[in-house]
Amino acid sequence: MKKVIATEAAQGLIKQLQEQHGKLIFIHSEGCCDGTSPICMTEEDFYLGSRDEQIGEILDVPYYMHTSNQSYWQHMQIVIDVVNTLGNSFSLESQHDKSFIIRSRKLDG
Repeated sequence: MKKVIATEAAQGLIKQLQEQHGKLIFIHSEGCCDGTSPICMTEEDFYLGSRDEQIGEILDVPYYMHTSNQSYWQHMQIVIDVVNTLGNSFSLESQHDKSFIIRSRKLDG
């Protein structure tokens, strides 16, 4: 079972953002204001730290999480979905009045 997956709606938006912006990355945010959210940015617009590790990939878009958060999420599958509301204004989908959100479920095994 993959660690990170996306709903059909999220995949459609990711494809649209790839067409508009080129290479993308997801950063697993643990922000104080928006809570846990996947932030989608262009590859060149985010500096990865030495403790950011790729834990998955969606449609050739790498998904990164800081190592300090991995123990909390180790038994969960991250499901990226999208809703029709403005959330994190740093994430590319906000230009379309949409927000990527995280749904999760227990990993088998």
